[in-house]
Amino acid sequence: MVSCLRQAVEIESPSNSKADVDRMVDFFAGEFTRAHGKVKMLRHPTAGSALVAEFWGGKSNKPLLLLGHSDTVWEVGTLKRMPFVIKEGCAYGPGIFDMKAGIVCALWAIRALQSLKMEPVRPVRCFLNSDEEVSTLAFRPQLEKEASRSTAVLVLEPALGSALKTARKGVGEFRITVHGRAAHAGVSPGSGVNAITELARQVLRIQSLTRPRRGITVNVGVVEGGTRGNVVPERASALIDVRIPRLVDREWIERQFHSLEPFHLEAKLEITGGINRPPMERHMAADLFRHAVRVGQELGLGLLKEASTGGGSDGNFTAALGIPTLDGLGAVGDGAHALNEHVVISELPRRAALLAGLIATL
Repeated sequence: MVSCLRQAVEIESPSNSKADVDRMVDFFAGEFTRAHGKVKMLRHPTAGSALVAEFWGGKSNKPLLLLGHSDTVWEVGTLKRMPFVIKEGCAYGPGIFDMKAGIVCALWAIRALQSLKMEPVRPVRCFLNSDEEVSTLAFRPQLEKEASRSTAVLVLEPALGSALKTARKGVGEFRITVHGRAAHAGVSPGSGVNAITELARQVLRIQSLTRPRRGITVNVGVVEGGTRGNVVPERASALIDVRIPRLVDREWIERQFHSLEPFHLEAKLEITGGINRPPMERHMAADLFRHAVRVGQELGLGLLKEASTGGGSDGNFTAALGIPTLDGLGAVGDGAHALNEHVVISELPRRAALLAGLIATL
């Protein structure tokens, strides 16, 4: 497993590089083919290819879907300062935790069942998305089609600590642009409409939309505006991240943004964006989690725990379709999107065993 994982990590695959993601997908296509999977590549003119692999096909039962992604947040060249290394029982490298190790665990789960001559009661399909880290723009329709025809979805994203993820917040992004009026800051400042001043007041209003008790968070993350110090700025903008725990929160938060009014009567507001990943609510994972707990106990893995997270995944989309979805079945480790990204090597076969147990019994 570690050898396969090292090969995957050393194929850098940032979302924005079609050629590099294609190389990553070609690698996994070869691995799935060697595991006797029926592999189909989904091409896209600008994004990297997605991959669909089917095992134990030909049955009339609805398939079980394993869901992962081949892209990472790391640019090409990251390996030079962040190479694959093994240290104190952990393997480090860009994209290893989020989420190439999860794909390797799925591959070994399938191989384990094959070697034991254990045939699941339903087909198993694996969908590897190629742009999950940038909002799943290229293959969302195909992903949702795969989920809709499945009995359940097992998401290969990394665990939270060692816990499975039974809930994820929905994710949104809004941009507010203020249009003011330029003027000379020394000669005629009163004839201008300062877009930055207007935006500053709007930022305080927007930040106040956070509702900690309801789990709604709003973060103004990027602010831009102005051209020169001696010019009253005519334009300023802010990029805002929003997280919501429940689907019913979507209407409220979107209404709050799109009903914003300018403080200055001559300023104009342009507001775009919205919730782009619906929340994965716990009830969509509850039965699957209880089943996973039983499987884990039978395998001697101890009592599995569950957790919720503010981060989104493609499991948000499948759960929103009403398909039972359990997330966090990938690697145990830490440091997603960070320089200390790593997985615990001893946990890799344990996670593969849990996946194998779920595939065999669902």
